[in-house]
Amino acid sequence: PDRRIHEKTGIELIRVPAGPFLYGDDKRTIELPEFWIGRAPVTNEQYKRFMDGTGRDAPSHWSGNEPPADKRDHPVVNVNWHDAKAFCDWAGLALPSEAQWEKAARGTDGRKWPWGDDPPTKKQCNFGKNVGTTTAVGKYSSLGDSPYGCVDMAGNVWEWTASQANEGNGRILRGGSWGNEAEACRCALRYRRSSYHRNDNLGFRVLVAPS
Repeated sequence: PDRRIHEKTGIELIRVPAGPFLYGDDKRTIELPEFWIGRAPVTNEQYKRFMDGTGRDAPSHWSGNEPPADKRDHPVVNVNWHDAKAFCDWAGLALPSEAQWEKAARGTDGRKWPWGDDPPTKKQCNFGKNVGTTTAVGKYSSLGDSPYGCVDMAGNVWEWTASQANEGNGRILRGGSWGNEAEACRCALRYRRSSYHRNDNLGFRVLVAPS
């Protein structure tokens, strides 16, 4: 099977087969072993399980320990890299490397966006302030899906990766967000932020750590 549910979190996981793919803007060939990655970014509802299990503070846009009632199936935002890492540690999961994230987003052929080389439209992803906030994960499926069936890998929220940006506390984010123009939502685009930064367009996606 190419999909399964992670019991502790309820996250749907997608299998990405082992093999080479074209990485980065220069489309160099690199090889990765098989891995399993979240079909969608972690949602407010899934993040609440983590909070309830650990007592960790809620994101700043929540009311007490409850996410906005109309955004339970939206990606959790206002989380920094350390929050995302703590969620993964609690769940027995990991953050993807940027190479793993990119292969899940674009497949093996070096396409510019998850669906191909044509620029995004309002029917494929949440970008360019077309909506003005996050949208429910999977809203743009199947037109916006990656070759493996992952959703929201262009737009909606930037996603923290495990990859370090420099020798300091910088980390790499991928995917663009609801507030970015199309070019920022390309599969190969790299964005650097401090691991302590939080914003209303930053979230994360998980990976099954190799055993």
